[in-house]
Amino acid sequence: MSVRNLWLLLAMPLFLACSGQKSPKTDDVAKLNQLAAEYVQLGLGIGQYDPDFVDAYYGPDSLKPTGPKQPTFPKDTLLVQVHHLLGQLKPYTTAETPDSLRTRAHWISQQLVAFGRRIKIISGEYASFDEESKDLFGVVAPHFPEGTFPGIVKQLDSLLLGSGTVQERYQKLASSFYLPKTKLDTVFKTAVAEARRRTLQHFQLPAQESFVIEYVTNKPWSGYNWYKGYQQSVIQVNTDLPKSINDAILLACHEGYPGHHVYNALLEKNLYQDQGGIEISLYPLFSPQSFIAEGSANYGVSVAFPPAEHQRYAREVLLPLAGLDTTHLSLYYKASALMGKLNYVRNEVGRKLLAGTITQAQAAQQLVAEGLYEKASAEKSVDFIQKYRSYVINYNYGQDLVKQYIETQGGTASATDKRWQLFGELLSNQVTPTDLLQKTK
Repeated sequence: MSVRNLWLLLAMPLFLACSGQKSPKTDDVAKLNQLAAEYVQLGLGIGQYDPDFVDAYYGPDSLKPTGPKQPTFPKDTLLVQVHHLLGQLKPYTTAETPDSLRTRAHWISQQLVAFGRRIKIISGEYASFDEESKDLFGVVAPHFPEGTFPGIVKQLDSLLLGSGTVQERYQKLASSFYLPKTKLDTVFKTAVAEARRRTLQHFQLPAQESFVIEYVTNKPWSGYNWYKGYQQSVIQVNTDLPKSINDAILLACHEGYPGHHVYNALLEKNLYQDQGGIEISLYPLFSPQSFIAEGSANYGVSVAFPPAEHQRYAREVLLPLAGLDTTHLSLYYKASALMGKLNYVRNEVGRKLLAGTITQAQAAQQLVAEGLYEKASAEKSVDFIQKYRSYVINYNYGQDLVKQYIETQGGTASATDKRWQLFGELLSNQVTPTDLLQKTK
């Protein structure tokens, strides 16, 4: 069976044991559906007070809040609702529960733990970086031993040409591959079209899926996918800082194909529209779902464009389109791969910044010194940490854990069809970070 034809199987729960499976009782299904609806109502209620909480909602209007907001944030009331729902869901998470119900109850329960932590954060009750990430995203990102990042910087120092600091030499190399602003739209749309073509070779997406591209400024992020439901998205690209040829492919895949747009479209089609899982219609940004979303979106870049293909496509298509020289492109890709290993510096900076042991200025300085950020990029990253807190782990640890999960099950670079198949299953089911950890042990 070709990978393309496997899409019909993706709506099946990932861990469903088809043989000997107990059929759920009608009353149990109805009860869980009611709890799922209450979960959605609670999430939308939190969103009344936290404008960043609800990233997407495409469910029925009947679940939206109808009354005005309370004059003060109802922390205690909301926390009581979280704990009540967790208690109501607990009987559905036991081994005796049919898999189809247990998977849903397990997924909703982990989302609710995140609700509780976010409610505390909104009210000004903070915890450590790791404690918050554990509750919000289901995992704690690894800590690295002393000397890890300076060692990577030394490798870059040996690799890069010219004189000056490592940071100066890398930025000089990278800047030679910055896209002219007049070419950004053309190059980005070309990369999106190619990413979509490659994705469609393996996934049959809903016929009506599409998205609109907008260019924005004054944002703490590089790109954002605003999912609107019915397989439609708005993708915004922040032009505050220069975009490189590498960024064009990364954003095309991460925000579009096979990243956020595909993830949201497949979840909506398979779990909400086809199976009636109302909980899927709400995407709370601060939840384990974001760990899967960001990790899979970053990993999806190498699925659609394996390293050699990534570089070949940039050299043969995107650079000529942008009017840029291909000299030193191989060096740029080698240096960028090492730079990717420095991504965890942002976690270490976040731990200190949220603990109050360093200032924002010191955080930016550490990103420049250890992560080799440009000053403006470092300041943007600090703004992001200030706003989104431990969310940064979803990009680096999320990508690495998704990669391990896929490869542990045989989806290696040499087994392309298997990798796409496993990736499609991940994008189409209620998989949690805990599930990923269990499969990679």
